[in-house]
This record gives sequence, C-alpha cells and structure tokens, in this order.
Amino acid sequence: MKIIKKLLLLILIIILVITTYFIFNGYVLYRNSMAIKSLDDRILELRQSESFTEISEVPDYYKKAVISIEDHRFYSHSGIDIVATSRAMLDNILSFEMKGGGSSISQQVAKNLCFTQEKTLTRKVAELFVVYHLEKDYEKDEILELYINNMYFGNGYYNIHDAAEGYYEKDPKDLTLYEATLLAGVPNAPSLYAPTVNMRLAEERQTQVLDAMVKYGALSQEEANTVKDMQVTK
Repeated sequence: MKIIKKLLLLILIIILVITTYFIFNGYVLYRNSMAIKSLDDRILELRQSESFTEISEVPDYYKKAVISIEDHRFYSHSGIDIVATSRAMLDNILSFEMKGGGSSISQQVAKNLCFTQEKTLTRKVAELFVVYHLEKDYEKDEILELYINNMYFGNGYYNIHDAAEGYYEKDPKDLTLYEATLLAGVPNAPSLYAPTVNMRLAEERQTQVLDAMVKYGALSQEEANTVKDMQVTK
C-alpha cells in the first residue's frame, strides 16, 4: 500500500513539474511575442487593412456556418471549449503526436495574430494568455470579425474579402448560401478544400458545414438539401 502511495505521489510530482515547465515556457513565448508588438497594435494593424471586412458586412448565414463548423459553443464559452480541447488532447496522446485540433475561434485568432503555425504544446499554452486578453477586452462579434479577416482561404487569399473577390468576383455581403458555406469550410485545410484545388473535396467539406449547421439549429434540413442539390461534383 505504501509503495502504491509513493508511486502515485511520484507520478503527481512528475505531472506537476511537466505542467509547470510548459506553462512557464508558454508564458515566456507569449511575453516575447507581446514585446515585439502588443495584441492591441496587431489588431489595429489588421483593422486598417484595405481588405478588412466588418462583421456587419457578411451574410448572417456565413457567420452561422463558420461558428457551426469551427466552434459551435463560441458564444457560450470564455475562449476555450473544454470539451473539444479535452477530446483533441486525448487524441494527440493516443496517437503520440501533436496533431492539433479542438481550437476555439478565439484560440485560432490568437495563433494567427501572434504566433507561427508550428504545432507545439508550448505554443498552445502561449495562445491561452492571448485568448484571456481577447476575451477580456473584445466582444465575441469582434473576435469573430478578426477570425474572418485573418484566416487563409487558399490561392493567396488571407481574409474573407479577398476570398469572395478572388473566387466569386463579389463582395462578402453578396455571397450566396452555397458560396458562403463552401468558403466556411476552406480554412480548415486550404491545400485540400480550396475550390481551385479540388472541387470534390471542397464540396465534401461543404456538406460537413451544412450538416453541422442543421445539427446546431443554424439551418433547416430543407435549406441544406437545396444547397447540396447545387453541388457540381456528385
């Protein structure tokens, strides 16, 4: 019994040391990034871009599509979806690799504004410090606005304005339900889902977006079926 208690204590100490190590290094990475340029300055710079699109300038169904497929608890959590994050962490542990996944919209904004795309636990921890700042100082719709203006849509398009213009030759506000739901799925893997790369995969991802919208009450099944009937790669 004493041996088991000592073993459990040792395991607890090891976990505590490892956790402390990553929290410390994550905070150092966060502070180094903020020393280069503050989060507020990064956001101001993004908003001053000629391609910046205000959240009021995109269709409501595009916002719902993004939230449904990327972070359906976006408006209810405080920046981190504990359920999705825990599921992703378990998957990473079981596969013995850092595959990512489970990131909330706020976490993705933090990553794209402040860090590289390198998948490390230290960077994931550093994101959390930025997320705290984001959620404390910015409204949810402002965070969503930052998301759609700083995501890669493939083909050299780094925001919804350029993606709508580049793929469909129109402003974001004029996107149809078909176009909006197709674009909502692209940032997950632009090298696979960009319409100019593989339309079949793009529409398969679009189907996932539509199914998520139906699941979370953002779209009726009839509306989703209408869009699916418009798909060209059946």
